[in-house]
This record gives sequence, structure tokens and C-alpha cells, in this order.
Amino acid sequence: MCLAVPGKVVEIRDAVGVIDYDGVRIEARLDLVDASVGDYVIVHTGFAIEILSEEDAEESIALWKEIEAYADKDGKE
Repeated sequence: MCLAVPGKVVEIRDAVGVIDYDGVRIEARLDLVDASVGDYVIVHTGFAIEILSEEDAEESIALWKEIEAYADKDGKE
């Protein structure tokens, strides 16, 4: 099973996109999707493999932030 966090495409150079994960940026190949700047994507092994709607991406990101907050709280008790 793979758990993925959506990232936002903020720049495209040829077939390489710069993907932003809440301030952390990585490069990923865009050969497998027709992504544009502003799209949210799921990246696996350096390739964007799926484009998500903004609504789905933001919902997923919010859930990941809840998990992170819970883990931080749980680790401090």
C-alpha cells in the first residue's frame, strides 16, 4: 500500500515539474500526466502519476495535517 501526499505544480521546464509540498520543493517527471502549473499531482518514484482536483487535494492535505498534529501531540505526552 502506498500513502501519497498531493503536491502542487509550481513550475514546468520541458517534461520536469517543480512540485511544492507545503514549502518543500522537488522535481518530478511529468511524462505520464498532462499537468499544468497550478495542478495538484501525486508523485511516485520521481514521476507524477495522477492529477487530483483542487478540492480532493486540499481535503487530503488537511487530513495529513490532522494526522501530523495528532502524532506531534501523541509524542509529547
